[in-house]
Amino acid sequence: MKTVNRVLATLASLAVLAGAPARAADELPQPKKLTVDRGLSREQAQSLLQAARRYYAFWNTGEEAYAKAALAEDFVDLNLPEGRPQGPTGPLVASRTFRKAVPDLKVSVEEAWVAGDQVVGRLHFTGHFSGQFGELHGDGRVIQFDAVDIYTVKNGRIATNWHLEDNLTLLKQLGVVKP
Repeated sequence: MKTVNRVLATLASLAVLAGAPARAADELPQPKKLTVDRGLSREQAQSLLQAARRYYAFWNTGEEAYAKAALAEDFVDLNLPEGRPQGPTGPLVASRTFRKAVPDLKVSVEEAWVAGDQVVGRLHFTGHFSGQFGELHGDGRVIQFDAVDIYTVKNGRIATNWHLEDNLTLLKQLGVVKP
């Protein structure tokens, strides 16, 4: 029975990725440092990390197929910013808005921890403010800030996310807040 469940889980994962870009394997960011709970089987850890890596790829590329493959249909943002829609649509809106200001946004996963049903990622975002943020027009200046995400993964997809971004650094770099 376990073998049948593993085969079905693998097929389901492949079906989810069918809508993702063909170069998916190359664009799923790998953590520079990874710590995995020894109580998890290799398959459990890979399933948890795979969901996280799909979501990291979404933030790294802006390609919505990655978010759709990573997030559960009933996804909940546990600290939803004001004005952002709840559910899987929220991150899509956030990415589109942010990429209007920083079209070349990239993320590196500096460190990730996999334990229980969660993945914690320490992320570093970079890019250039070459677009528009509200009334501000970018001048190409470098943008870089850090974030921490905590994902709870259920059935191979991210069910909840708690996140904290260094918004003060970002707003200073954009020129919204004066240093």
